[in-house]
Amino acid sequence: MRAKDRLIVALDVSSSEQARALVSRLGTAPGAYKVGSQLFTAAGPSFVAELVDAGHAVFLDLKFHDIPNTVASAVSAATRLGVAFVDVHASGGRAMLQAAAAARAGRPTRLLAITVLTSHTASTLDEIGTAESVEDSVRRLARLARDAGADGVVASPNEVALIRAECGPSFLVVTPGIRPSGAPALDQARATAPAAALRAGADYIVVGRPITGAKDPAAAAAAIIAEMESAAA
Repeated sequence: MRAKDRLIVALDVSSSEQARALVSRLGTAPGAYKVGSQLFTAAGPSFVAELVDAGHAVFLDLKFHDIPNTVASAVSAATRLGVAFVDVHASGGRAMLQAAAAARAGRPTRLLAITVLTSHTASTLDEIGTAESVEDSVRRLARLARDAGADGVVASPNEVALIRAECGPSFLVVTPGIRPSGAPALDQARATAPAAALRAGADYIVVGRPITGAKDPAAAAAAIIAEMESAAA
C-alpha cells in the first residue's frame, strides 16, 4: 500500500456538517475515514452510508462490547452499511468475538478487536482489576482475537512489535495514539510518531486532532503522509 492508503483520519467532530466540511477539504488524501461514537451519535448510520456511497472507506469505530448475540447483530448491521472496518472489544471474550467474526463472514468488512485503550497505563489497568502489565494484556487479548477469528487488532504503536511476534505478519494492526513529531500527546498515554508506528509494523495509523484541528487540515494530512513515506525510505 501507498503511505496515504495507510492513513485513517478520525472524524471526531460533533455534527455531520463539520464532518462534511473536513471530508470536502481532505478528499481522498487519506485511505479511510473513522466514524466514532461522537459523530455516529450525532449523525447516525445515514452519514456512514453517505461516506461509503461517495467512495470513501470507513472505519466504524463503535467498540461493541455486549452479549454475543447483540454484538453479532451490530456487526451484521455494520457490514450492510458497507464499512471497511468495524471493531469490538477483545475483552468481551471468545464467544463474543466468534459471534462477531461469524456475523461478517463472506463480507468484505474486516473485524478489528480493541486490545488496551491508548489512554490506559499500568495504573489505570490496576484500577479496573487487571494485574497484568499493559504489554501482557495486549499480547493476551491479541492472541484471543486472532484465535477467535478477528482480522486484526487496534493497539498503541508501543505494542505493535509484540503483536507481530505473537500473531504473525498477516494479522492487521491498526494504531491510534499517533502524534506527528513535536505535537503534544494530549490524552494519549501511549503515543508515537507516524513513521515510528509504520517502522514497528503497523498496517494503518489513525490520526484525529493533529489533522482535524489544524488550521489547514489538508496541509496537516500531507505533512503526516510525507512523514509516513519516510518510514519506507
